[in-house]
Amino acid sequence: MLKNKIGIKQEDFEREVDGKQVSLFVLENLNGAELTVTNFGAKVVSILVPDKNNRLVDVVTGYNNIDDYLKSGELYFGAAIGRYGNRIANGKFELDGVVYELAQNNEPNSLHGGPKGFHAVVWDAKMIDKQTLELSYLSKDMEEGFPGNLQVKMIYRLTDENEFVIDYYAQSDKKTICNLTNHTYFNLTGEGSNTILDHLLKINAKEYLPTNEVAIPLGKPASVVNTPMDFTTPKEIGRDIEKDFVDLKFGNGYDHNFIVNDDKLGLVEAAVAFSPVSGIEMTVFTDQPGLQLYSGNYMNGTETGKTGNAYTKRSAFCLEAQHYPDSPNQSQFPSVVLNQGETYRQTTKHAFSVRK
Repeated sequence: MLKNKIGIKQEDFEREVDGKQVSLFVLENLNGAELTVTNFGAKVVSILVPDKNNRLVDVVTGYNNIDDYLKSGELYFGAAIGRYGNRIANGKFELDGVVYELAQNNEPNSLHGGPKGFHAVVWDAKMIDKQTLELSYLSKDMEEGFPGNLQVKMIYRLTDENEFVIDYYAQSDKKTICNLTNHTYFNLTGEGSNTILDHLLKINAKEYLPTNEVAIPLGKPASVVNTPMDFTTPKEIGRDIEKDFVDLKFGNGYDHNFIVNDDKLGLVEAAVAFSPVSGIEMTVFTDQPGLQLYSGNYMNGTETGKTGNAYTKRSAFCLEAQHYPDSPNQSQFPSVVLNQGETYRQTTKHAFSVRK
């Protein structure tokens, strides 16, 4: 049976869930870098890239079998997120005069498409070649409260430049909303390392979205200047995280959307993260208007990862390329409406390199 370089076995993912077959898929490039994916939730299980000593390091959280994913209290490790990434206030939105009610799975809000969002369904998967995986899913009309039969396709690619690229496509037979993202948790020192607070992070954003106490944007962007939200020059994630600042109090740390691409077309460099321990650097490129930084504030050590290490508080971080939270209810934000006959497209690229 197929297994990856750290010993995760395909047979440990072979299981039927909701009447569909779950499996494990391993992508490898010419450099020996490796991307491992399960079609349950289209989750990234591992990413192996070289460190400063040319040793392959797994830089994402996850489990080594499907049973742990199914019982985990952390629903989003490595997952595809939809139909709507992030939060929708009070679990409702209006479209053409119709109010749609969603599950309030992050009370009082809807979060990440609801309890049975794209993170919790089995995707159809097809290996295109040894470096490319196609994942598709039909989200039926009114699934989790969203209108329209939405056909989604994602292409995961591991390039020979050590880039993990996601191309998203979606079409609906009815007017709907769509905001897709990926929720991989990274630790560039290595999966299971106990902190990301020493990571240097740069975010190319002059503004961010302040929120209320339940993480819904107040509506107007704010400058990052002279605040703990300023990552315009690289700084340690932990440098300002405990500052007495209202947004950090509300989020228990960083859990905020930064405005990285509000007036540009195509891929832009949104963020650069770097581990001084491993020398691994990750640059995120996106064509989306926002980037959500989450600093692993609610990880608590109760989840044990693929190599037996507990995932403690702030031992991983996320950089989720997406539209702004609660956009369906805030008309001043870029639209997330997908009309019948239109095609939703999005690309996000994670480029890995070494800084010695």
